[in-house]
Amino acid sequence: MASYVPLKSGLVVPAESFIEGGDQPAARPEFREIATTRDGRDITRGYVDSLPILPPTDRVLQVRGGGSYELYEEVLRDDQVASTFNQRGLAVVSREWEVKPGGDRPIDIAAADFLEETLKHIRFDAITRKMLFGIFYGFAVGECLWARDGRFVVLDEIKVRKQRRFAFTPESELRLLTSSNPFGEPLPPRKFWAFATGSDNDDDPYGLGLAHWLYWPVFFKRNGIKFWLIFLEKFGQPTAVGKYQGSATAEEKTRLLQALEAIMVDSGITIPDGMAIELLEAARSGTADYTSLYDRMNAAISKVVVGQTMTTEDGSSRSQAEVHMDVRQDLVKADADLICDSLNCGPVLWLTQWNFPDAMPPKVWRVIEEPEDLSKQAERDKIIFEMGFRPSLQYIRDTYGEGWEPTQPEGSSSIGDALTEFAEGLSRFPDQATLERALDGLTDEALQQQAEQLLKPIFRLARDEPDQLLGRLADTFPDIGDVELQELTARVLFIAETWGRLNGLPPQVATDE
Repeated sequence: MASYVPLKSGLVVPAESFIEGGDQPAARPEFREIATTRDGRDITRGYVDSLPILPPTDRVLQVRGGGSYELYEEVLRDDQVASTFNQRGLAVVSREWEVKPGGDRPIDIAAADFLEETLKHIRFDAITRKMLFGIFYGFAVGECLWARDGRFVVLDEIKVRKQRRFAFTPESELRLLTSSNPFGEPLPPRKFWAFATGSDNDDDPYGLGLAHWLYWPVFFKRNGIKFWLIFLEKFGQPTAVGKYQGSATAEEKTRLLQALEAIMVDSGITIPDGMAIELLEAARSGTADYTSLYDRMNAAISKVVVGQTMTTEDGSSRSQAEVHMDVRQDLVKADADLICDSLNCGPVLWLTQWNFPDAMPPKVWRVIEEPEDLSKQAERDKIIFEMGFRPSLQYIRDTYGEGWEPTQPEGSSSIGDALTEFAEGLSRFPDQATLERALDGLTDEALQQQAEQLLKPIFRLARDEPDQLLGRLADTFPDIGDVELQELTARVLFIAETWGRLNGLPPQVATDE
């Protein structure tokens, strides 16, 4: 039973409202945000209350690029970065997308149909491909162009904008940077679709893109290539060394230097008397070379972008590549869910609330899971069928698609059905399975014709000489006892009458047939 404690004010509150061991009520929940990035409360940024826009916390972007995303645009120009990131992006847009209604009501389904037509109109795959660059930069922004279509507000287009055109305020509000207002213009609500990703906290609205980790591998790779070209030049052509006497004038020294430069392009040169030119051969030992640096940086880029190297480089086995492809599939699903979830929380929600205010908002998702191998599925179904279980027609259509019909139409009956019912009452003899396999492939029509020929004599005997039926059957089936023989006779008569009724014949005609 709950206990209550009176307060000095006269109020009575439940005892569980008090902190254990204390005599004061438990504190009420605090609804305000405390650890904000405003008013100098964020010690990682310093005092930013006087700044109209919030600088990103990406140290590479700040130190090497002065806070401008032009730095990362140069990183994207690297061939390995471009190829691996395109591989990751195309893996997402190559998957089919689907729209799922938010509920089962007609208005929920209507909202889903409306969204599906909208996504087809705006070419959702192309927009997804551009918005995926937010994973590279850290965030992405798309402007929604709304229009009117009768009584509906429609999404006519989504234009993806450059990241360096936008900034965020200390309140994490998106601002548009312009030449007339470098501190950012306020943007109308429900106009821009934006998302951020990659950061390990919520204090930086800019996110942290793959470019942050790709900058240094690309930097070392480019500088390594520069030294590599110098290295190849040294080995391709020796360095020319000019020697002059101590009494040489400045003009003579200049002429010697010009002669050295002419060696690179001319087949013949002249030098002043008393001067000499020698060729200095480059000496080298060891196994280190610039190709190792180049390959190592490319491998680092592949690991950052696609999580592994074996789907982007040669020299791996098929089994290893398949394992690494599974890792890449995780990235594909994460990227697809990021785009779809942000779209569902933005433009999809806005459209639904404007056009179908009473509907549950639909959801759009990418189908990432690989379809099940139907050959393996069919083999498993065959094993289960041989165990004695028959799949339903609905299961066949759900698993293998539409267009399937049962070999025996539903609701129809035949002598084969009657024989099946009759056989179920008998024990299975040892070679029954062999006989069933031998009969596999025979149609119901063929079996019915043969069964009719076998049963006609028995039916005539039951009609013309019912008193002699037991004796004749006893001669035909000597191993059946009296009780079993009577039961067999009753079943024969029942089958004959039932067969006739199923075929629309009176009992007498049925036994005649």
